[in-house]
Amino acid sequence: MAEQQQFYILLGNLMSPDNDIRKQSEEAYDTIPGQTKITFLLQAIRDAACVEEVKTMAAVLLRRLLSSSFEEIYPGLTVDMQTAIKTELVTSIQTEASPNIRKKVADIAAELCRNLLGWLGDIRYAACNAIGQMATDFAPTFQKKFHDKVISALLQTMEDQTNPRVQAHAAAALINFTEDCPKSLLIPYLDSLVQHLHVIMVAKLQELIQKGTKLVLEQVVTSIASVADTAEEKFVPYYDLFMPSLKHIVENAVQKELRLLRGKTIECISLIGLAVGKDKFMPDASAVMQLLLKTQTDFNDLEDDDPQISYMISAWARMCKILGKEFQQYLPVVMGPLMKTASIKPEVALLDTQDMENMSEDDGWEFVNLGDQQSFGIKTAGLEEKATACQMLVCYAKELKEGFVEYTEQVVKLMVPLLKFYFHDDILLMGAPESMPLLLECARVRGPDYLTQMWHFMCDALIKAIGTEPDSDVLSEIMHSFAKCIELMGEGCLNSEHFEELGGILKGKLEEHFKNQELRQAKRQDEDYDEGMEETLQDEDENDVYILTKVSDILHSVFSSYKEQVLPWFEQLLQLIVQLVCPSRPWADRQWGLCIFDDVVEHCSPSSFKYAELFLRAMALSLCDTSPEVRQAAAYGVGVMAQYGGENYRPFCTEALPTLLGVIHSPDAKVKENVNATENCISAVGKVMRFRPECANVNEILPHWLSWLPLNEDKEEAVHTFDFLCDLIESNNPIVLGPDNANLPKIFQIIAEGVANESVKSEDACSKRLANVIRQVQGSGGLWTQCVAMLNETQQKAIQDLLNTA
Repeated sequence: MAEQQQFYILLGNLMSPDNDIRKQSEEAYDTIPGQTKITFLLQAIRDAACVEEVKTMAAVLLRRLLSSSFEEIYPGLTVDMQTAIKTELVTSIQTEASPNIRKKVADIAAELCRNLLGWLGDIRYAACNAIGQMATDFAPTFQKKFHDKVISALLQTMEDQTNPRVQAHAAAALINFTEDCPKSLLIPYLDSLVQHLHVIMVAKLQELIQKGTKLVLEQVVTSIASVADTAEEKFVPYYDLFMPSLKHIVENAVQKELRLLRGKTIECISLIGLAVGKDKFMPDASAVMQLLLKTQTDFNDLEDDDPQISYMISAWARMCKILGKEFQQYLPVVMGPLMKTASIKPEVALLDTQDMENMSEDDGWEFVNLGDQQSFGIKTAGLEEKATACQMLVCYAKELKEGFVEYTEQVVKLMVPLLKFYFHDDILLMGAPESMPLLLECARVRGPDYLTQMWHFMCDALIKAIGTEPDSDVLSEIMHSFAKCIELMGEGCLNSEHFEELGGILKGKLEEHFKNQELRQAKRQDEDYDEGMEETLQDEDENDVYILTKVSDILHSVFSSYKEQVLPWFEQLLQLIVQLVCPSRPWADRQWGLCIFDDVVEHCSPSSFKYAELFLRAMALSLCDTSPEVRQAAAYGVGVMAQYGGENYRPFCTEALPTLLGVIHSPDAKVKENVNATENCISAVGKVMRFRPECANVNEILPHWLSWLPLNEDKEEAVHTFDFLCDLIESNNPIVLGPDNANLPKIFQIIAEGVANESVKSEDACSKRLANVIRQVQGSGGLWTQCVAMLNETQQKAIQDLLNTA
């Protein structure tokens, strides 16, 4: 550290106006070995505490070093050091706040690439690597800026049949590019991409048959899969071009050395099927399923490290998504190997230093130092496959629902213990927690006794995991899962012991939330506080707020299931929730505190009014808060007070109405960041008029309210507004219909826009009512013609869709 500080002083002295000081510094700089210079210069560039002038000098010197002394220094560096230099440069480009420094670091990276191109031999091979890396690191900006140059260059390079290594790396770069490329950018190139990929695939397939070479073909198959995955339904016209050859590869590439090619082709077929959809894929589905079944039948003969295993597991899940309920017939074949993979148990050991020396990370072991010359070791082989298998079980439960019921017992016995599986994040982030409510949904078909038994097996484990899980990302998933389970199971799913334990845990989470905020504020007063620390503190704050949202989710599920009978239990948390809505708290605290009180009003009214003095003033102030999220939560609260709150909330609804109208009429009400809050205000005004008409001058407000419809962003509130609109039309409200039904064309437009924007869906109860309104006008001849004439083509289609489905 001291040496680095001395180096910073040296860099500063190189910029000194004093000739003697500058000359002495240059002489001292020249004596530093090249590798040490690189290390110190990189550190200076990356150090957030280093002043910009010194960082600038470091960047200039490093570029000059790589330009003038590359051959003398770089080849002599270790591979780890070379990798570290590349990583540091890319990281700096991504994270550096100063545009000046970021540009200079980019210049260094360009200089390094220029030198590496010559040093590695083939300029194109290295360029493909660089393009592929940039496509991943700088997505999607890289794709948006350079799509016209990159795609054509990579396709041209892939055609060089005399240089397979360059071809393979060009195909790999194309995979990276298309994976993160916005669909709209890729579509104009789709025809050219597909034709090139097909020509290359056919040539490389012949090469495989004649010479046995497979590297380029593996990459091309994955490129095809990536393009199809991004293009989705736009890939339909090209389906028949590829599917016969791909099926041929799966059928015939049975040799051991072709396992990876076969696995990638299986992946490609399933991704294409998912992209083009069931209708297009069905004629081939049976043949593809038979190929997969044949491979699956031989599954027990495959070696544990066979790459086909993970590709097969993922492919089955995609086939399930494509076939839907029709996939159920294949479960007896699929589930055995899948459960075997999902049940893999990692090998673990407590090791001393001597033991560690006899083991290597190359053998698949990873180590965590426990101090006192001891380490915890885990053999990671198979964990990726285990995580993938758990995710596939989640997929089957989600897609098949009651069709998966035969397997729920064995899957839940696998998943519940995995709530304490700390060896692989994906198992906890995308596997075990997510599966719980899905498995309950599957089990419903067997009746309440079976469902209750399954829930009892889960419940204690979920609550304990919420209380003990240290990782905030995993914790949030477990809390979300628990909330979903409560909603699904409903009243009676928690006993008194559960409530007691859960109450203590939630209280602890809220207290920890406030304590962490105080600690962060204290750190901001520390003498070491800088931009880097602030970035860390903001990340911590975001994690804490996300946990707060999950506390809100759990309370929402409890209130919606138990209603007012849960209020005595809630009172242990009440003062902490009141603390959240204090005007001095950060906006996120106020938002989620208000959301919790919204739930109290919505699900516990009129009993909720006994707490009104604790939150009504905060609700009123929040209606015109500077934060749109807070305004939205407050406006929603006014709506539920009108709808559910009862007589006691009437004065507040009357008082809040002018503020709601003021927010709606504000000049920036419809800008992107404000639109959700504004739509909640519009919905709240509608609920006041509908459920508390004595609080509003309905005749005066109605024409304005009609002009604000439809709501396009908040779909849930949009349904409320359409329900009220149906009430008004069905009661022949003269203000809404207008003289001689003059407002009907406008009403048609509102309905059409709502359907086109999916603010109204066929499953919504109001869709049938809206369709009946349309049908009544249909029989009126001239009025129907007049209404339809006011609609554009999209709106006319939406009206027809509504009539066909509702």
